Amino acid sequence: MSILALSFTLLFVMITMLVSVWQKLGLERDIAVGTIRSTIQLLLVGYVLQFVFGASNPLFIALILLLMIGVASHNAAKRGSGLRGIAWRIAIAIGTTELLMMGLLLGFHVIEATPQYIIPLSGMTIGNAMVVSGLLLNQMRREISTARGEIDTLLSLGASARQAVQDVMKRAVKGSMIPTIDGMKTVGLVQLPGMMTGMIIAGADPIEAVRYQILIVFAFASSAAVTSIILSLLSYKLWFTKELRLQPMEEKG
Repeated sequence: MSILALSFTLLFVMITMLVSVWQKLGLERDIAVGTIRSTIQLLLVGYVLQFVFGASNPLFIALILLLMIGVASHNAAKRGSGLRGIAWRIAIAIGTTELLMMGLLLGFHVIEATPQYIIPLSGMTIGNAMVVSGLLLNQMRREISTARGEIDTLLSLGASARQAVQDVMKRAVKGSMIPTIDGMKTVGLVQLPGMMTGMIIAGADPIEAVRYQILIVFAFASSAAVTSIILSLLSYKLWFTKELRLQPMEEKG
């Protein structure tokens, strides 16, 4: 794609901004900032990946993966505002998921041990784990708010924190995985996923593109389950005070 052709895609941004002005949504500034930031960030990432792919140095790969996990953890932690130490717990959950996924893919020689495979697949896995982490924290907040009376009753009867929120944790884990499961049910019918579409546009054989997309779909399902379960086990105590009472928190969107 030429620079000239790429510049024409700004028409989509202009249409969005015009709709915002027309409907008085007040999103023009956010759209402009988002457009500029995404362009700069993607261009920088492109040059960095070009260098890393050429160097093929394991240290550079590790640094990029750590940066991805750090940024993802920081972003997902916003959904757990008020919970002390939630960021590093999210980092552990996402990091464990990444190690498990890459360990299986590389261990069974599903992909080659090169930056061209490891970094993009890791990025998608970490990104999915970040979304799942945010969903889990939102679900936990809502479920605890709804079941506060039930939890207080269980605590008064001598239940531990884990016993008091066991059912809440199960519902939160289930709720955080629903988007991933729904996506599995409709992939290929409602939408053609980005990786598959990108490979086809780049000239890859459609069947080969489908095989890689199946890999991503299965990895997403597994990473969603692993991330949500690990994070729920690491974070459930944060919803309680030292006196084993529920934290007085407002529900977040």
